[in-house]
Amino acid sequence: MEANHKLIVLSGKGGVGKSTVSANVSVILANRGYNVGLLDCDLHGPSIPKILGIENKRLMGKDDKILPFEMGKLKVVSLGLMLGSRDSPVIWRGPLKMKAIQQLLEQTEWNNLDYFIADLPPGTGDEPLSIVQLLKKVDGAIIVTTPQDVALESVRKSISFARSLNVPILGIIENMSGFRCPHCGKTSYIFKQGGGERLAKEMGVRFLGKIPIDARIVEEEDEGKILKNPDCLELFEDIVKKLEDILEG
Repeated sequence: MEANHKLIVLSGKGGVGKSTVSANVSVILANRGYNVGLLDCDLHGPSIPKILGIENKRLMGKDDKILPFEMGKLKVVSLGLMLGSRDSPVIWRGPLKMKAIQQLLEQTEWNNLDYFIADLPPGTGDEPLSIVQLLKKVDGAIIVTTPQDVALESVRKSISFARSLNVPILGIIENMSGFRCPHCGKTSYIFKQGGGERLAKEMGVRFLGKIPIDARIVEEEDEGKILKNPDCLELFEDIVKKLEDILEG
């Protein structure tokens, strides 16, 4: 698989919005004219198809190659697009999971990509390690956290994981950074405030931005209609602009 830029999106724990970030960043880059490949590496809980509104689609094959699902300039591959039913669990041990990730990566007809983004499962175990080793050279890691201490402790491990594998860290995104009331517009900081930004300074990495808890983001994702709200779109576009400046500058 060839790409000008290979990125991984990771988090120390689940439920922090890593797939939300992966999907939105990929869509924005594709909308800006880049050829983008998005690989959902979460085999047990693939959520990219639902977020993108393609959970009822299925991947096809041709000449021993996997054909990604194409959304304009965005190519998507997920095990969720290969299962017989959305209720089908993946009950695999480590070796089977590693082989599946290798096949999804190497047997997919990605063609020439400007950006390849791997949405990794939480933690620092088999799957994240395998994808980094298979990619050989990763241009950067985007680390997603929420503001509370329990998430930040796990993020420290993600930063150390990336550094131990010589993966440059592009920066930290703080998701669920306060609850934005849909009626009055006021923000309440349910999960504390500014933890991601403080950790970025402490660990010597960039802080890419904050994404609040917004009912509209939840509704759009559940309907597979991401980035329809201009306020939410602006937040993600600002983050993508920072990534462009780092990688394209």
